Amino acid sequence: MTTDATFSYDEFGMLHENASEMGLTLTSQNVRRETVVVDFATGQRVSALVWGEASPQDVELVLIHGGAQNAHTWDSVAIALGCPLVAIDMPGHGHSDHRHDHAYWPDENARAIEVALRSLCPAPRLVVGMSLGGLTSIALSAIAPDLVRSLLLVDVTPGVDSEKAKTIHQFIDGPQYFDSFEQILERTVMFNPTRSERSLRRGIMHNAAPDADGRWRWRYDLPRRGTGAGADGSVLPGLANLWQAIGASTMPLTLARGAKSPVVSEEDVSELLRLRPNAGVHIFDDAGHSIQGDSPVELSRLITEMLAR
Repeated sequence: MTTDATFSYDEFGMLHENASEMGLTLTSQNVRRETVVVDFATGQRVSALVWGEASPQDVELVLIHGGAQNAHTWDSVAIALGCPLVAIDMPGHGHSDHRHDHAYWPDENARAIEVALRSLCPAPRLVVGMSLGGLTSIALSAIAPDLVRSLLLVDVTPGVDSEKAKTIHQFIDGPQYFDSFEQILERTVMFNPTRSERSLRRGIMHNAAPDADGRWRWRYDLPRRGTGAGADGSVLPGLANLWQAIGASTMPLTLARGAKSPVVSEEDVSELLRLRPNAGVHIFDDAGHSIQGDSPVELSRLITEMLAR
């Protein structure tokens, strides 16, 4: 049990739990946090988890999380892979700085992440982007195609709309503050029926923190909520441009779908394949939207296959 009175956050002290849930033994905690200034005018910084001891030029894999998540959402996948990689905290999330304008849309995210990757991983062979991180990865492929030589989208396309993302938004748009850790855990369990309580408890430790008054709050920037919704049901600005970017792209492209997730529709898949007939589509039968949390070993196998091509 994690109570407010005994709260102590050891960022890398829970990795053995991730390994144990997958039936693996954690033989090394070879992971560190690094931070890059991405805007010298404002001092804005992007933080990331760097797994392994490879030099930046030799790191082949980048992982970009979804909205209201952070780089630790990939911990189980990183352990299962056992290869050097960089997992980004997107702007306004995890340990990355919040933006003064609270604009956390794909284009803005991509421009910040491009700067971070030039320092941390300038020649990746594969970018994996989940949800908002997937849309951000598409935007990154348009402005810096040399950084996205191959792309795996995790349960997202530019066809996402308010109805498809309704449950996600209901969770994110909930209370800003919670009176206790157990209260924030109870709400998280309610919205994540495919996940174990143990894994959700661990995820909250990474994604929330107690305030000075003892209440709990999410680490991600709260003012981002709801500011991108449009009258046409769109959830983010610029989605049409992202479809265009997919159509104009030439890198190998694969979509991973969670069978229990409503975020990607058959129409979305059809449009993806119309624009990119050679794109791959993989369905994860036991996963919801967060495939990296529901089926990390299976997702790691797909990533390994893509790196081997």
